[in-house]
Amino acid sequence: MNLNLLISIKPKYVKEIINGRKKYEFRKRIFKKNVDKIYIYSTAPDKRIVGYFEYKGYLKDTPKCIWEKTVQFSGITEDEYFKYLYKKEDAYAIEIEQLYVFDIPIDPFEKIIGFVAPQSYKYVDGDL
Repeated sequence: MNLNLLISIKPKYVKEIINGRKKYEFRKRIFKKNVDKIYIYSTAPDKRIVGYFEYKGYLKDTPKCIWEKTVQFSGITEDEYFKYLYKKEDAYAIEIEQLYVFDIPIDPFEKIIGFVAPQSYKYVDGDL
């Protein structure tokens, strides 16, 4: 069975991912296990899994260097970015290449027993 990831993203950033303006998902820390797919959980008020992308890799560097490398497709403002990574030595940018958006978003409470929205991410076995 393949191991996948479910990440929480605010709805305004999910929209930027779907419309192609955000091709990097920024994180303060990165997951440790190898995963095949990353599912996108759009947080409140949506509370739905809206799609996924195949995991290809991430960038790791200082926040300043990551911003310079990704600014064209960051999907967020410079102020939001640096506020999020305030006082962090490392920044991570997960690459979003091939995005698959569900026609009908998934209610995670119907697919995952005892679902609790992840603060950052959670591993999931198999496909949703």
